[in-house]
Amino acid sequence: MSQFFQIHPENPQARLVKQAADIIREGGLAVIPTDCAYALACRLGDKAATERVMRLRQLGSKHNFTLLCRDLSELSTFAKVDNTEYRLLKSHTPGAFTFILPATRDVPRLLMHPKKRTIGIRVPDNAIAMALLEEIGEPLMTSSLIMPGDELPLSDPYDIRATLEHQLDVVIDGGFCGFEATTVVDMTGDVPEVARQGVGDASAFAE
Repeated sequence: MSQFFQIHPENPQARLVKQAADIIREGGLAVIPTDCAYALACRLGDKAATERVMRLRQLGSKHNFTLLCRDLSELSTFAKVDNTEYRLLKSHTPGAFTFILPATRDVPRLLMHPKKRTIGIRVPDNAIAMALLEEIGEPLMTSSLIMPGDELPLSDPYDIRATLEHQLDVVIDGGFCGFEATTVVDMTGDVPEVARQGVGDASAFAE
C-alpha cells in the first residue's frame, strides 16, 4: 500500500519532501504533481522502477521518457544542444514544455528511444516538483499518468490513491494541478518542430 503525503503546493514541507525523496531513492515509484498534471516518477537509472512504469501504462520499447530537471545546468549531462538551442530552451524554462533532444551516453538505455537515441527534457514550474528534485539532487525519470485506454491523465490524488495504491509506493497530494499535457518540441532536426501542442505557448517555434 502506498504512502500518501499532502504537501503544500506553494510552501512544501521539507520533512515530507525528504520522506518522499527517500522512498524514491530506495527504488520507489511515485506520483508527483507538476505544472501540467500529475506524473509517474522514479529514480534515474532504476531499471526495476522504470519497468514498473512500462507495465503500469502498457508502454512499448519505443516510448520516449522525460527527465525532470531542476534547471538547464543538468542538461549537458544528458542531452546535446548547441548555443542557439540552449538560448531557446532557456527562454521557455521553467514551464510547460518537453524538449526532445539527442541523448548523451549518460542516459540509461532503457529511457531513450532505441533507434533515434533521443530523450525528453523538462524543467517544471511547480514548487513541490522542484523541492523534490533539489532534495534528490539529480533528475527524475517521469511519464504522464495516462492509464491504458484513457486519453487524459488522472488528476485527483484521492482517485489516484484509490486506483493505484497497490502499484505505487508514494502519492504526493499537491492539490489540483491540471490534466493537460506539455507542449512537446522536437529539437533533433534542422529547425525546432512542435510535435504536440499542449499547455505551453509554442508560437516562438512556429516562426
